[in-house]
Amino acid sequence: MVTFRIATANDLDQIVQMLADDELGKTRERYETPLPESYVKAFEAISSDQNNELVVACLGEEIVGVQQITFTPYLTHQGSWRATIEGVRTASSVRGRGIGSQLIGWAIDRAKARGCHLVQLTTDKKREDAHRFYERLGFQATHEGMKLKL
Repeated sequence: MVTFRIATANDLDQIVQMLADDELGKTRERYETPLPESYVKAFEAISSDQNNELVVACLGEEIVGVQQITFTPYLTHQGSWRATIEGVRTASSVRGRGIGSQLIGWAIDRAKARGCHLVQLTTDKKREDAHRFYERLGFQATHEGMKLKL
């Protein structure tokens, strides 16, 4: 059975390893020992912010998935909150076993519990399998996202 919990600093190595374990991740992440300090600083910022949660999925003691959920207040939609899901990964050893669906389901339930009216996410245009996955879970491509790399 998959369980979910807030990530701890001891999980950081396994999390970065999952983030680096795909075609896009291996070009933008740096999984090495020791981890670059930038990951430690980012983890500290996330874990100290009450509106951010870094969540891991576990099978027993093994971490098999990760996602970050950010809760943001908005003036639009009558001053409501929304949740943004980022950095969703499952360990390559368990892909295709429903872990990703359970991760997203957990995030949706968490967003409801926090009073959010909307859950949003972005996924790279190159990740066609991810697009189909999110569509199967009920997400719709209603907006065109834009980014500016700095």
